[in-house]
Amino acid sequence: MSGTNSEIATFGGGCFWCTEAVFKELRGVQGVVSGYSGGHVENPAYEAVCSGTTGHAELVQITFDPDQVSYADLLRVFFATHDPTTKDRQGHDIGTQYRSIVMYHSDQQRDAALAVIDELTRAAIYPVPFVTQVVPATKFWPAEAYHQNYFERNPGTGYCAAVVAPKVSKFRKSFADRLRA
Repeated sequence: MSGTNSEIATFGGGCFWCTEAVFKELRGVQGVVSGYSGGHVENPAYEAVCSGTTGHAELVQITFDPDQVSYADLLRVFFATHDPTTKDRQGHDIGTQYRSIVMYHSDQQRDAALAVIDELTRAAIYPVPFVTQVVPATKFWPAEAYHQNYFERNPGTGYCAAVVAPKVSKFRKSFADRLRA
C-alpha cells in the first residue's frame, strides 16, 4: 500500500461492528473508524443513538487509497454486505440509526454512489428498490473506544458470532481477490 494518497468514504449499513469488520479486511483500506453522523445532537453517545432520538446513523468512516481500491468498488462491497432495500433495519437491528446511508464527501462520490445504485438496480441484484440515502457528509463523531475494532476484539460474543462473523465470511468468499495480504 503506497500510503501517499488518501480519501474518505462514509457508509452506514446497520450495526457499525459489521461494516467495520468487513472493510478492515479490504485491500487499499488504510483505516476504519466506527461512529455516528446525520443527527441533531452534538457529540452523541451510543445509548442516545440507540434510542433513535438523536437522528444519527451508526456508520463507518473509511480512509482508503484510491490507487488501490476505487470508491465505486468500496460501494460495491458496501451494497453486497448489507441489505440496501430495507428501511431503517438490518436483520434484528431496527431503527433509523441502522438505516442504509452513503454520506458523500464530493460531487464525484455522489455521482459514483448514484451510478453504482443504478448499475445494481439494472442488474436486478435485489428484487425490490434501494432505500439507501445518498446525502452530503455531515459532522462525524467517532464512537466510544470500546466500539472500535469490536469484532476483532470480541469474536466470541453472541452478536459477533451470530451476525458479524457470517457477514465477514460472506465478504471473504465474495471478494477473495480483494482481501489484504
